Amino acid sequence: MDEDAESRSSVASSAAARTTGYVPVITPGMPDPRGEPDEDPAGEEDAGESDERPGDVAGAGPSGERAARGAGEAAAGSRRRRGPLRNTARKARDFPKLWSRSLLIRAVSFTGVLTLIGTGLVAAFLTQQVTTGLFQEQFSRVEGEATQGLVEIRNTFASAPSGDRTETETLVTNTLDAMQGSESQERREFILVPIDPTENLYASPQHSIDPETIPDELAQTVAEGSGQYWQSVGIERDGETVPGVAFGTQLTLPPGNAYALYFIYDFSSVQESLNFVLRVLLIAGVTILVMNMAIAAWVARSVVSPISQAAEVSERIAAGQLDQRLDVRGRDEIARLGVSFNKMASNLQDQITQLANLSKMQQRFVSDVSHELRTPLTTVRMAAEVLHESRDDFDPVNQRSAELLHHQVERFQALLADLLEMSRFDAGAAELAVSEVDLKQLCSEVLLTAYPLAEQSNTQLSLVVQGEDFIADVDPRRISRILRNLVNNAIEHSESRPVDLIVASSPTAVGVAVRDHGIGMSPAEVSHVFHRFWRADPARARTTGGSGLGLSIATEDTRLHQGALDAWGQKGQGSCFRLVLPRSQEVPYRASPLALPPVYRATDRQYVSEEMIAETGEGHSHDRVTEQALDQPDQSKEDPQ
Repeated sequence: MDEDAESRSSVASSAAARTTGYVPVITPGMPDPRGEPDEDPAGEEDAGESDERPGDVAGAGPSGERAARGAGEAAAGSRRRRGPLRNTARKARDFPKLWSRSLLIRAVSFTGVLTLIGTGLVAAFLTQQVTTGLFQEQFSRVEGEATQGLVEIRNTFASAPSGDRTETETLVTNTLDAMQGSESQERREFILVPIDPTENLYASPQHSIDPETIPDELAQTVAEGSGQYWQSVGIERDGETVPGVAFGTQLTLPPGNAYALYFIYDFSSVQESLNFVLRVLLIAGVTILVMNMAIAAWVARSVVSPISQAAEVSERIAAGQLDQRLDVRGRDEIARLGVSFNKMASNLQDQITQLANLSKMQQRFVSDVSHELRTPLTTVRMAAEVLHESRDDFDPVNQRSAELLHHQVERFQALLADLLEMSRFDAGAAELAVSEVDLKQLCSEVLLTAYPLAEQSNTQLSLVVQGEDFIADVDPRRISRILRNLVNNAIEHSESRPVDLIVASSPTAVGVAVRDHGIGMSPAEVSHVFHRFWRADPARARTTGGSGLGLSIATEDTRLHQGALDAWGQKGQGSCFRLVLPRSQEVPYRASPLALPPVYRATDRQYVSEEMIAETGEGHSHDRVTEQALDQPDQSKEDPQ
């Protein structure tokens, strides 16, 4: 016997001998295998519109105006149809952003998905149990009835005397009519067909239902076996296919011909009960889904709303509105969070206010003390200069004391000048006096000014020019102060190695870099180099007597010009400070014209020499007191000595 046929049918010589491990073929929502495909109303509507519009345009007549108007209306209709598609595509593109930003949407979505999964699993389990129970109950009832009827018919035909064709035909008809009309809870149909139609048949095929209802697998199994077999089938009822079960067996009719007899039972009542259960489960699942999503939305909103309010208040506090507070309602955990947040905001406001007042007092104190010290310090310096000019008349001890007094008073005055300048920056009183300046020429002047200091430390100064047109709207006094400070610092830390000043330009900016090849800086030191009074090596002596505020003042001057001042350093390879200035204060620059550190060749250097100083007449001895001053002293005065 075919194994495939064996797997789809069960042998039962009696009701007690049937198998119990079957899987019923009645499935929820079983599709109609012979039904027609559903029509697409939307497709028909679109097709109707597309068929109608060309007709309108073509039927407009010879008038070009009407044709153009019809074409325009068609294009407008096309745009109207594309509009919702564009909106849908835009919303689809924006959904990831909305998903990542909205905790409420994520909570509701996760709740909906989990509810769908849970209700789906429960519904699948209940459907399987209900389907199995209904089918098993109905099958047990009809199987016993079918077995009894088939056995009675087989015995009746087996005990019938061998007669002629008419008697056999009458016996078959009466027997089958009697079986169809027996009392049964379910509707039963029959089919009697010969197994070999070519034999001399006394009884013609009879059926109360379409013989095509019997599957080929069941027919082959009945023809090859002598037992009772069954299989689920589809029965045509009023143009619809309903589930059913067919029982079949083989019997013999005079004069010894083999026939196949089938009983078909309608299981539509089982399918209706199952459909009702599915509708109830669907309604219950949708109700549970909506309720769970509504509950999740309410819970998430009750949690998210205070958090959103706290975020908004935090942003306003960060923007400087220190008096903003949360609106606290209730006494739950969210309310406790709001109370704690308000206490924290109040403490921060008190501390920030206290620190702001303290900072103002400190700035005012430094400014007042600096101004008050200017007059006595000027008097002390005048006296120190008199003693310094008369030092040749003193003995060696007093002569050394006069020199020390002169230099320390000079350093004290430089520190006082730097403090006054920083107080002006802190008070926001610093202003720019902008004019068109050739920064290349300004760099040359700064190098010439720093040449005496470089000569003392045996350091070679050079200028590297990259590009052309170095005109920019700047305050020449402040830029000169920045460059003097950077060059003097480079000389101090170069350890007698070359110091290069590189100037480059771009369409929107001019860049100046000061590069030395001395001791260098580590990345940690670079991050602190612009802090006030910071020193990389506190044990290192200041050869130029600086105050520790030079780079801080340079940073403030750069900020006034809307530029950038950056630093680079590496131990053993030197340091580099890069100043980038926009050509116009009204147009920000796009990119720096110089890399950090800059790249150039040794042959690009233009060295500063004594001959250049003699030609320009701008060289003078280094004076740290006036290094941070905006107005440089007139160096044309002769030394009183």
